[in-house]
Amino acid sequence: MFKFHSIAAVLALGGSTAFAQGIDFSGSPWVFGGGSASYEVTLTNMTPGQTLTPQLLVTHAADLHLFELGQPASMELEILAEGGDTMPLADAVVNVASYVDTVPGLLPPGASVSAMVMAGEGDTISMAAMLIPTNDTFAALDSMALPAEGSVTYYLKAYDAGTEANDQNCRNIPGPTCGGEGYNGEPAAGDEGFVHVSNGFHRLPGNTLRPNAYDWRNPVARVIVTRR
Repeated sequence: MFKFHSIAAVLALGGSTAFAQGIDFSGSPWVFGGGSASYEVTLTNMTPGQTLTPQLLVTHAADLHLFELGQPASMELEILAEGGDTMPLADAVVNVASYVDTVPGLLPPGASVSAMVMAGEGDTISMAAMLIPTNDTFAALDSMALPAEGSVTYYLKAYDAGTEANDQNCRNIPGPTCGGEGYNGEPAAGDEGFVHVSNGFHRLPGNTLRPNAYDWRNPVARVIVTRR
């Protein structure tokens, strides 16, 4: 949920929710809400075996948060964390953000991608992307300061949305490795019920997805934000 602007309050301003399953490989179109400064954002996947789904980028006032640790995930965040679809969360914030965009395409281990964003005075930056193959893990940056000049570097942790049991079963994991189901809207059994720092990928009996290929240690990604 948002810490100061709740999802319900934001949607009341006119945001919509799209219930898409699986991963949106095309990304969302550019959505511009205002801003006077431009920034180049470069994201690098630092994991040895996890891929990042299309990445949501948002610039906004400092009192807006995409999630709160220890609290239940919003439905929009759940959709991103379980299926990689950024559109519902983007729709939810578009009316209170300065700039919203999804960088399309998957970001494999060791790869980097850059995008330009706009921001207003006093704005902060947030970003989020699902890790695949996982059940409901996402990498995120939440309301971090933008540089007045030069560059700033941030490191992203992996968070568990707490909305799906971490069975590491390909039937419940979307993306090219597994091709399973993403978000389906059904109540989950065995989930934690709140957003928390992910404890990684584990060896489970009968599971073909092995930790030596897909486990990680935080941080999982690096972002460099440069004012242009």
